[in-house]
Amino acid sequence: MVRPRIDLGTYGTITTRRTGEKTIAETRVRDADGRVRQVRVSRETAPQARRELKKRLLRRPGFGHAGDLRPDAPFTTLVDRWDADLETKELADGTKDHYRDQVRLYILPAFEHFTLAELTTGRVEALLNAQEADSPSRARKTRTVLNLLFGYALRHDAINRNPVQGTSRLRVVKNKPKALSLEQVSKIREAAANWRTDPGLPGPKPDGQVRDIIEILLGTAMRPGEVLALRPCDITDGPAGMVAAVTGTVVQRKKKGTFRQERPKTDSSNRFVPVPEFAAAVIRRRLRGVPTERTIFAGRTGGPLVPPNVRRTFREFLVDAGLADSGISLRWYRRTGATVIARGMDSDAAATFLGHTSSAITEGFYIEVDTTIDRTPAAHMERTFRRKNPDGTLLTLPPARGEDEVIARVDQEGDDGDT
Repeated sequence: MVRPRIDLGTYGTITTRRTGEKTIAETRVRDADGRVRQVRVSRETAPQARRELKKRLLRRPGFGHAGDLRPDAPFTTLVDRWDADLETKELADGTKDHYRDQVRLYILPAFEHFTLAELTTGRVEALLNAQEADSPSRARKTRTVLNLLFGYALRHDAINRNPVQGTSRLRVVKNKPKALSLEQVSKIREAAANWRTDPGLPGPKPDGQVRDIIEILLGTAMRPGEVLALRPCDITDGPAGMVAAVTGTVVQRKKKGTFRQERPKTDSSNRFVPVPEFAAAVIRRRLRGVPTERTIFAGRTGGPLVPPNVRRTFREFLVDAGLADSGISLRWYRRTGATVIARGMDSDAAATFLGHTSSAITEGFYIEVDTTIDRTPAAHMERTFRRKNPDGTLLTLPPARGEDEVIARVDQEGDDGDT
């Protein structure tokens, strides 16, 4: 009879034999590369030899696996291997930090005590459902990162299927984009101009940088980090007007601090933005005496402004403007620019101005829905279909048969709201 083939990653019968003063325990194991190899251990007694052989088989790295990344490996081992691989990818530092934070805060607490083989579709489904009940956005991000983690495990033969596949579709909560109204723009401008100008206040006088930043945000619809990254060499000012080249963004990273990243958020974000005159006047004033390669907006040491500090000052503007609880942030200026351009021109023009590859992104996340009602179509329908007398005067239709009795009965008994 033909001896049955050993399954991949498993071993056959353990046998023992005595040789002199030692007992040898041995078996045949089929590694992940398909080859069968002999493994043996010698100890003083047969039970000792068997136990030691089984321990060695558990610790066996396995040919064809990525080191100790096997189905029985702890989930934390997968995280460590994936994290090291993530560092080699051509992704923005912010994206890498975001993925790592997602793992540390929302995935490891749930899965750190499981092995890869124990992470079934049902367990992943339970985690996603629990997070979705609290935050659908967090659940979607968790699903994305889990796909990255288990995709890495699949590529290294540590699992035979991705447990994220087969989980329920997560609901999408569509947030309506909100833009600044003209009244809000005016209030924030006034608050920024008067911020900390009262006599006798302690501390240094405001330098007006955040006040000027929001003017440029309003005129260019750039991302806040893109405005903070502007340098004199990025500005072209001629008879036809000013143009700003978006070539980078200011970011804040762990262990690196705040610095100018030599590329914006996406490839399509590299663009030339025409600057309206009210914002161009602010930039011209700020350019005076600034070195060519230094950012226009800078701290006392000459480095870029720290984004959290800019946001903190802006929140103080909102307090002075009476808008502290409005939810407004610096990002609203980008939506405001998209909304103004879309209503005055179209969504394609807004997408181009913002540096989006598709107008669908602009329409879905940046352009506030226009709630005004255009009465022109109704007026056109009225002119076309209104009945007229032969002499051209408007025809007034008489009541339908029985309509007078119905109206009289309702007037007498009262309308119950279910007519």
